[in-house]
Amino acid sequence: MGRALDVTTSYIATTVRFPAGLFARPNRRRPEKPFELYEFEACPFCRKVREALTELDLDAVVYPCPKGGKFREIVREKTGKTMFPFLIDPNTGQEMLESSDIIRYLAKTYGSGGVSLPLSLGPLTNFWSTMASLPRIARGLKARPAKRPEKMLELWSFESSPYCRLVRERLCELEIPYLLHNVAKNGQMRRAFVERSGKMRVPYLHDPNTGKEMFESADILHYLEGTYAL
Repeated sequence: MGRALDVTTSYIATTVRFPAGLFARPNRRRPEKPFELYEFEACPFCRKVREALTELDLDAVVYPCPKGGKFREIVREKTGKTMFPFLIDPNTGQEMLESSDIIRYLAKTYGSGGVSLPLSLGPLTNFWSTMASLPRIARGLKARPAKRPEKMLELWSFESSPYCRLVRERLCELEIPYLLHNVAKNGQMRRAFVERSGKMRVPYLHDPNTGKEMFESADILHYLEGTYAL
């Protein structure tokens, strides 16, 4: 896909799920440790959990699990299934499959207890999320050969941003784990992010392996390809 087509189809995916994953809601408590999330970008059920994390302003270490990827085996060993998403909460010891169960758990444990409307419509939410996957159906789906960074990358993002989606897809395809910082509109974490980066603009990538910090999805994609793709 060319850049223009990538951006257009990513905008379509955002529009299909609007306004899910755009605004943060007040959370009741913040976990001390980030969650561990095994997922892949093209999965509609994984999207639902990422939207919930965005809404609750919660961070997670993302272990990308595209088809053919090595992190899938970890999930199989832990659960006996190859099923995604899979969430580990090191703050409570909870380990969970099933996107709807994960979303309810996050809302009850860290939010006000209620699940937002876009995430609470059962089969309609699943259909809606599946339709959002179609414009980007081939992206974030299959693993590509890549080098594994020694230190974990950090990405500031929010789920509905079409430009952040492009970066998350590439990280997924290259199977690069990263610490996801959610900075949705109205979110508590935006101020700290602006203090760090100098402006409110995402995606923003920090690679402690090289010292690189950058905005602009096109630049980030070029950097990931040149640094980690084989």
